[in-house]
Amino acid sequence: MKKKLLPNKTENPAEWYTAVVRLAELADYGPSKGSMIIRPYGYGIWENVQKAFDEMIKNYGVENAYFPLFIPMSYMKKEASHVEGFAPELAVVTHGGGEELEEPLVIRPTSESIINESFTKWVQSYRDLPIKVNQWSNAVRWEKRTLPFLRTTEFLWQEGHTVHRTHEEAKEMQKYAMESYSKLYRNFFALDGYVGRKSKMETFAGADETLTYEMMMPSGKALQSCTSHDLGQNFARAFDTKFQDEDGEEKLVWQTSWGVSTRSIGGLIVGHGDDNGLIVPPRLAPIQVVIVPVDTSDKLLEYCNLIMSKLKSAGIRVKLDDRDDERFGFKLNKWEVKGVPVALKIGGKEAESKQVTARRRDSGEEVKFELESAAVKSSELLGSIQEELLIRSTKIKEESTREAVDYDQFKQIIQDHKGFVKVFWNDNPEVEKKIKEETMAISRCLISEDEEGVDFYTGEPSKTVWLFAQAY
Repeated sequence: MKKKLLPNKTENPAEWYTAVVRLAELADYGPSKGSMIIRPYGYGIWENVQKAFDEMIKNYGVENAYFPLFIPMSYMKKEASHVEGFAPELAVVTHGGGEELEEPLVIRPTSESIINESFTKWVQSYRDLPIKVNQWSNAVRWEKRTLPFLRTTEFLWQEGHTVHRTHEEAKEMQKYAMESYSKLYRNFFALDGYVGRKSKMETFAGADETLTYEMMMPSGKALQSCTSHDLGQNFARAFDTKFQDEDGEEKLVWQTSWGVSTRSIGGLIVGHGDDNGLIVPPRLAPIQVVIVPVDTSDKLLEYCNLIMSKLKSAGIRVKLDDRDDERFGFKLNKWEVKGVPVALKIGGKEAESKQVTARRRDSGEEVKFELESAAVKSSELLGSIQEELLIRSTKIKEESTREAVDYDQFKQIIQDHKGFVKVFWNDNPEVEKKIKEETMAISRCLISEDEEGVDFYTGEPSKTVWLFAQAY
């Protein structure tokens, strides 16, 4: 595997991206349009995402469950804005068992409708509330333009769904979910971003309010990384989900839903990758340290196994590359493309002197340390890499954020720099449509509501500050 197999990330970002996905063995294309096969290495990253986020939500009383993949069309139609919002992306089953179905079935694009049908049956009294469930599953949205991880017809995700007695409780759940996503992205993905509210045009179909975590990629385009929705009582009305309160009065429940998908891995690839391939943050890396011997002689492998034993005892995810049909240089390049945070280069000199040579994937820096301190030093390197990747991401976010006072300046920034453009703006769907048509930029999120300024498009007084950007 030679580095020249990878296109330049800056000059050919699309070719670079698909080459990294393939060469790093993250995924392969599936047999149907827009589908992908997630390979073990790519799925290993997703498993670590699951472990991290699962712990966060369970600490808040959320329980995992599973709901059917097939949703009766009538369920989808009960909430008008919901079905309207998803109509262009629906995959519908009309035949089964060789016969036409009495009612078409929608393949799950999201589960608000089918889960609400269950909530209506499960909720009778205020004593039944709150109910907080989450499911790790797949979903299908019929995409016209696809790209592995970032935009696929079928994807993996988690979707949380909760019902509450009061709107205040629901808002707290919506907020907690977004706070958990922020921790997930900053502490595990090492990707910094902005948290804010979506515009009216960009709010989730069927929700009263959508919170989002918006990241800036090195290309200058924004990525919506996850969302958390205040569903209000919209689905409760549609599905007649009520409870008898303590005062004996029958009331509608308040609801939330929130999700993050394998799209997050696409953000990781673009956000941290370089011309030499992928860079995986240590906390998400399926393999945190790879041991690469110069040869596969018994004596050298014995020393490598000793190192591996020490690292495993310290809880480090480590692999020994003892293949005998690949050259040393090829192996180093292979693990570099796969983005393993630390590679230990072990030759005869290291074995004789009981030392280790370690190379950081993020900076390429090499350091030496004694065998006895291998576990401690490797852990320190992993911690340093995790920290440095977040610092790098924060720098990209800040350097890519510019301010515009009027529409002409806004257009010039989008044309010359892309990135986030911070503006005063009064949320207006018609204006946003015009901006999108003319610049391909849309609002990403509201970040402040207590400032004084002038709407960059209309010139009217405004107190709300928004971020706009072009998007993946």
